[in-house]
Amino acid sequence: METKQFAIVGTDARQAAAGRALERAGCAVSGAEQVARADCILLPLPLDESRTPLAELLRAAKPGAVALGGRLSAQAKTIAQEAGVELVDYYARPELAIYNAIPTAEGCIGILLRESTRTLWGANILLLGFGPVGQALGARLAALGADVTVCARRPEQRALAESLGLRGAELARLGTLAPAFDRVVNTIPAPVLTEPVLTALRPGSLIVDLASKPGGTDFAAAQRLGLRAIHALSLPAVCAPETAGEAVARTVLAILREREECT
Repeated sequence: METKQFAIVGTDARQAAAGRALERAGCAVSGAEQVARADCILLPLPLDESRTPLAELLRAAKPGAVALGGRLSAQAKTIAQEAGVELVDYYARPELAIYNAIPTAEGCIGILLRESTRTLWGANILLLGFGPVGQALGARLAALGADVTVCARRPEQRALAESLGLRGAELARLGTLAPAFDRVVNTIPAPVLTEPVLTALRPGSLIVDLASKPGGTDFAAAQRLGLRAIHALSLPAVCAPETAGEAVARTVLAILREREECT
């Protein structure tokens, strides 16, 4: 692959780490001020148009430049189309979701330990959802000696959980299962921890919601009920930005190689 000039947009630690990884791979890297000269514009994950002057940036891009961002909104796609810049969602790549699940799981374990006076060994934990994050977390919790019950809608996810030595349960049974738990982790980006479910949990329960905004928890109800509900967003960037940034860079380079192979 020919040397690419990258403009890195955003100043958080994950973006900086991605820039360093791209430099180690032989790319030329600069900041957003050089967007007009860049072959590739690396945008943040998630791409928040309210904090990123996307229209201004993309209007300044040179012809043929490609912009790459994560969790692209319809608004971001419209802005790119109007600016005449191709916009690629690197978070749509399954391998990045898997790489990101690792620091997310480790960060969640840190929260569970910090917010409890008990070990994870012997803990009875309810895990909602069994996508990449649920799988990474469930396996690690079990390795630490926790007794994990996975609530998932799809039968194949429940089967996978059971094949890994975890318990599987239908999501529809969540309300009846809740009284057995005082630690819950949610990965489902839909309203699953509703007030009736929260009411059924043990008093003082801890909830760690890993789902993207607005999460899957009724946080107002949790507060009224005296439950501790933490919405833990962007854990890879918070807990392991170097690893997370390297994963973004690796994925972006794979996308670019595939594009060149197809031309």
